[in-house]
Amino acid sequence: MKPLLDWLLAEGRLERRFDRLVDQLMSRAVAAGVPIWRFYIGLQLVHPQMVATGVLWRRGQGYEEVPRLHGILESPAFIGSPMQEVRQKGTPVRYCLTDLPETAHAVLHELQSGGGTDYVAFPMRLGRPGSIPVASFATDRASGFTDEDVADLRRLVDMMAPFAEIYIYRNIAETVTDTYLGHIVGEQILGGLIKRGDGREINAVLWFSDLRDFTGLNERMAASDLLELLNNYLQLVGDALKAYGGEILKFIGDGVMAYFPAEDALFLPMVTNNAIGAARRLIDDIESANEARATGGNDPVRCGVGLHVGPVTFGNIGTEDRLDFTVIGPAVNRAARLESLTKVLGAPILASAEFNAVSTIPLKSLGKHRLRGVPEPVEVFTLPD
Repeated sequence: MKPLLDWLLAEGRLERRFDRLVDQLMSRAVAAGVPIWRFYIGLQLVHPQMVATGVLWRRGQGYEEVPRLHGILESPAFIGSPMQEVRQKGTPVRYCLTDLPETAHAVLHELQSGGGTDYVAFPMRLGRPGSIPVASFATDRASGFTDEDVADLRRLVDMMAPFAEIYIYRNIAETVTDTYLGHIVGEQILGGLIKRGDGREINAVLWFSDLRDFTGLNERMAASDLLELLNNYLQLVGDALKAYGGEILKFIGDGVMAYFPAEDALFLPMVTNNAIGAARRLIDDIESANEARATGGNDPVRCGVGLHVGPVTFGNIGTEDRLDFTVIGPAVNRAARLESLTKVLGAPILASAEFNAVSTIPLKSLGKHRLRGVPEPVEVFTLPD
């Protein structure tokens, strides 16, 4: 195993991605004479959709990531499995696959039917608190693993532990920033843009959307029903924005503040058209959702969208130890005021003259109107249909 350890620690040979590291490490171990046929490790995560991710490696087939969704720990796939056994006992387990009792877990029988002869799983000791990862190995060698093989595999798991821990922490950091800040902002935060006052000016298409009569819904609906409605509505907004390259910057109650990056003026027409596409999709999706609501005897929901384009300052504001990443500037105010005007004019989508000037999709003028906080009346536009 020493040459393998030397390779693992060799300068410049470490993969940033844990799954690729596993692939190279297992291939090297096999080349060094360790009879690994299949390897699997499950790593617990902090993720809104997944409780863990697995890396599965098979000799001659490479590796794949195996997402484990919330609920897997209460399913037959985990309950009674060697993975659960290791996590509960905190000690290795080993099974001879050529002599399995019928009561053995399904995963062991699957390995047996695939040609496996021996199986061993180890807890991976990490410095972080929480559930321990479990690393398992199977071989298809007729005689199974030798005691020396098992000792080598134990050392291999110990060698992998620091890299698994780095992967977990990096994944947690990326997931938390993506979930609460968005991917683009999250990348900037993890890249070091975290000091109060840090920021830069960018050109962007601004989006403000709001659910109609949210105050009234608050009064009429049970809290659990309102929460479900709000989450369903916000999912429609998020899906529409994501489909057209927009990113949610923040939720403000039932309101959504989002943007479409447009740093290069050459691409502004495409970006504004994407914003229109997202707004159209949202209105269509809400209409479809309202049809389903009507079958259940529920009132329809409505929303308004305000669109504007212009330079904004993109960065950190707040106290010394509690920051918020946001956009500020006159363009932000215009987009928010346009959204408010949709309630007055009865148009679900309103755009500014600046937005209309760069869009290649013809919009219909609704004349000049006053926006709160803007000194002179401004021309506003909506979709022709």
